[in-house]
Amino acid sequence: MTIDDLCIVNYCHPGCTPLLNIMRLPKDEAFALAYKMSEQNKNTTAFYRFADFENYYPKRLQTDKLLCLRFIELGGKPIQQHPLSFVLHKSDYLNSWFDSGIVTKIPLKHISSDCISFTYGDSMSTLDRRGEFTMLTKDMLLKTISDYDGTVEEFMAYIEKQYHYIEAQVWDDKCIKN
Repeated sequence: MTIDDLCIVNYCHPGCTPLLNIMRLPKDEAFALAYKMSEQNKNTTAFYRFADFENYYPKRLQTDKLLCLRFIELGGKPIQQHPLSFVLHKSDYLNSWFDSGIVTKIPLKHISSDCISFTYGDSMSTLDRRGEFTMLTKDMLLKTISDYDGTVEEFMAYIEKQYHYIEAQVWDDKCIKN
């Protein structure tokens, strides 16, 4: 595998529509949908956060705000306040978490640097645990991979051991739907 072969991947539960973000709904609609989804999927790991939406919602708002501000500081040009979440390359962990549902893959080389950012691991849980996250632009990420003393596969294996995955935040839906 080469850097040009890298994709971003979105995992979606089989009962949901891919490439949507509940945080983009008005607050009342988001809470109603979260309640409905958690009630319909009580034994599904992917929906545990919706069962505790009172706690999840403000944390997600704070995380998305910080992600957006950091992305702007790094030169990004976000269109959305709440990004669509992907991972770089793949995540068996997330595929299982979303019950091996709908998988959307998009070649990274087709996505403008202006509309994508990356964090090591899940941005919200990293912020919860460490009080901070490391954000990379596409150019920073590609340089990090190029500078790594090993193959792209070895770099991704290292990331998986350390962080489970690299989260990708897409800030403009047009970047992935063209």
